[in-house]
Amino acid sequence: MLVAGTYVARDRLAAASRVLVAIGNTLGMSKHEIRSAVAPPPLLAAASPAISAGHFVFVSAQLPVDATGRTVGATAAEQTGRSLENLAHQLRSTGLSLDDVVSLEIHLVDPADGPAVDAVLGARFTPPYPAVTLAGVPWLPGGARLQVAAIAQRY
Repeated sequence: MLVAGTYVARDRLAAASRVLVAIGNTLGMSKHEIRSAVAPPPLLAAASPAISAGHFVFVSAQLPVDATGRTVGATAAEQTGRSLENLAHQLRSTGLSLDDVVSLEIHLVDPADGPAVDAVLGARFTPPYPAVTLAGVPWLPGGARLQVAAIAQRY
């Protein structure tokens, strides 16, 4: 009897999995590349600047660079501001803004830059603040001190 019950449980699990796969393949979950006409292109050819998937927009890490790819700003605060401007350009191309950001991932070359980054984030975002992950990295392209990636949500 226990063996038969095990088969019933497996059958129900398999059926539930088929339903979840069917839901996951709906049009609402398709993904689309997004490119801002203003923000700099990604450094890697095999990377999208942003992807829209369902109710979320995933924005690739934004370096503090201008339209020519030149690093802008000498301080962490200046570079954070420029990275957030580039992030905002990507979001605007989807009809979103920094107000829609639910998560940030910030890579810092120097952990001592944390307080300066935090001050800029506090000035640009309002409560409830996005979830933030800080990660240390040994280097970034163009001598940048940081880069910022984000997830935004459509409501």
